[in-house]
Amino acid sequence: MKHFINLSEIPAKDLRKILIDAKKRKNSRKKLSILEIDKGAPLKGKLLIQMFEKSSLRTRLSFYLAIKQLGGSTLTLRPDELHLSKGGESIEDTAKILSNFGNAFMLRTDNDKKLEEFKKYLSIPIINGLSPSSHPSQILSDIFTVEEIKKRSISKLNITWIGDTNNVLNSLIAASIKFSFKLKIGSPKNYQPSNKIMNYIKRTKNKIFFYNDPFKAAEDADVIFSDKVISMNDKVNIKKKLSHFKKFKINKKLMSYSKNNCILLHCLPRGTEVDDKVFLSKQSKVWHQAQNRVHVQKSILLYCLEKLR
Repeated sequence: MKHFINLSEIPAKDLRKILIDAKKRKNSRKKLSILEIDKGAPLKGKLLIQMFEKSSLRTRLSFYLAIKQLGGSTLTLRPDELHLSKGGESIEDTAKILSNFGNAFMLRTDNDKKLEEFKKYLSIPIINGLSPSSHPSQILSDIFTVEEIKKRSISKLNITWIGDTNNVLNSLIAASIKFSFKLKIGSPKNYQPSNKIMNYIKRTKNKIFFYNDPFKAAEDADVIFSDKVISMNDKVNIKKKLSHFKKFKINKKLMSYSKNNCILLHCLPRGTEVDDKVFLSKQSKVWHQAQNRVHVQKSILLYCLEKLR
């Protein structure tokens, strides 16, 4: 049984297989409408159970369409309707019920320990739809988008992150190590990743560099990533934090330090961290990026259910 919780836990060869499969599946759907089923309906009769403890738009829609296009079905649970949150039912008992009714469980949670506890008791695969420390499905899809647009392996590209150090960046760091690409991280002082992530970086052969100057981080970049500075449930002094990131706004001046054909990716939703003149420009590929979530999540489901061709 294969889970999809953190990119750091999955062999690089398996991550590459997922990307290869996603490319084939996307190409094969060019003449199909949005709810038409893939040839062979590889997940016919399979049920994906989803639960969202945090707000979701792209992850919710893309996993829904992913299982539908593979011939299966999905059921979305609200945590406030379950005994798990209202009646004091344990994760162990909940996991056993989920395992009896579904074939895979996707959880978007505000608690990393909850993912691990579900994994312990489930007899079906669990997929991380976002947690405080990781957003693996987002970043694997982003790598797919980068390679599709650039028509080159990401290992041959210069990748830059400008902004806050959060769960999305943690997964990008893991991806940099797995796929061996150069990653420059531009963020203000005192905004480096957690000690756990920094120790992970130190233990591995990597090409990861940190800058407190956004312009140095952007130099020679093929791709610039960013995310909302004030994240969901971010318990900080918002005014103070935004002031720290004032010089890190992605605008035309900052983009001029990158390569001429540099693209911008942003996982959405956005705040004020990207100027509209960049966000709405031809360099911005955010809508393309969001749409690709479906194709990669289909291959993640197939990987977890051991149906990857």
